[in-house]
Amino acid sequence: MDRLVAGGFLRPGTALKSLRNGRVRWNRLPVAINLVLPGVLLEPLAWLQQLLLAHRCRSLRLPDNPVVIVGHWRSGTTFLHQLLAADPGVATARNSLTVAPQVAVLLKPVLIPLLQRLMTRTRPIDAVPWSAQDPQEDEIGLVRLTPDTNMAGVAFPWHYLHHFRRCVLSSTPDFERKLVHFTRLTWLHDGTDKHTLLIKNPAHTARVALLLRLFPRARFVFLKREPIDTIRSLVQVKQSLGNLVGLQAPLDDLTQVEETAEAYRCLLNAFDAARPLIPPGQLLEVPYDALVTDPFSTVQRIYSELNLPGWDQARDPIARRVAAASDYRARPVTLAPLAEERLQVLTLSLDEGDVTGQTPPDRRH
Repeated sequence: MDRLVAGGFLRPGTALKSLRNGRVRWNRLPVAINLVLPGVLLEPLAWLQQLLLAHRCRSLRLPDNPVVIVGHWRSGTTFLHQLLAADPGVATARNSLTVAPQVAVLLKPVLIPLLQRLMTRTRPIDAVPWSAQDPQEDEIGLVRLTPDTNMAGVAFPWHYLHHFRRCVLSSTPDFERKLVHFTRLTWLHDGTDKHTLLIKNPAHTARVALLLRLFPRARFVFLKREPIDTIRSLVQVKQSLGNLVGLQAPLDDLTQVEETAEAYRCLLNAFDAARPLIPPGQLLEVPYDALVTDPFSTVQRIYSELNLPGWDQARDPIARRVAAASDYRARPVTLAPLAEERLQVLTLSLDEGDVTGQTPPDRRH
């Protein structure tokens, strides 16, 4: 079950067709079947959900001012998502939706208790506590609906940069339709009597123009962390995900560092290029260190500066979530010596301005 929640991201047939790509781990074929088979079995129920919800989805009016958490992976986006999602007035994608969005609205009364029984208490990749009702990033749900997501590169790490450029740095009209559809499912699944739509997805850091086209008043919270720490941590997570759900052998640490640093540069440069599109008052930058050292005050600042409603209602649940997370200690991240040495060299150029992730001095939000 944790494979399905953490990385079961290929539509029926996608994984098996992709096995024709090079360097496939044929001993991982059972994993591919494990990921694809549940989708095949649920297909009749997916048709039923589509039939029952078609009119509601078409007529549903989504809020045009969601809060969107962006920033490179391993920059604190998950922690902030958990804190903001503790607000009882916030609707967001949760594990009980992303595990199978094609049936999750229909089967919500069944899926939540089932996942509560079957899921481990922490995420397999980094030991972060999670549950069926914990928030989850959009990309994990979108991969159930389309192969055009960043997770394709997790399944096939030897082609990671290809899929990153194809699915993160660019997108298709079909992906846009699937994103809108998934967001509607999110609102149907979690939005009853809620006032704020919350979206978290590091891949959306490069999709600002697309999101503003869909949600003109979207408010962005951009998490910033030192490049060297972010890249080092993501290398470790990608290796863990590769071992968990990868259909090709994981890359060596040195190659993984090279490719992750390149993707980091492209992601942050894409965000900087789109930054002028964000209207004043709709972007708030949050340093990772501030979030980690004083999470409650950081969240309070977000509510204040982005004019989010419901702070009086949200204060106590968020304080309880902060307290629950106070005992968490991140796993140490270490790389092979040559990979660490290369990382030090690559991040020097990132620190010296090849990529900034900073608001230009002549434009303040």
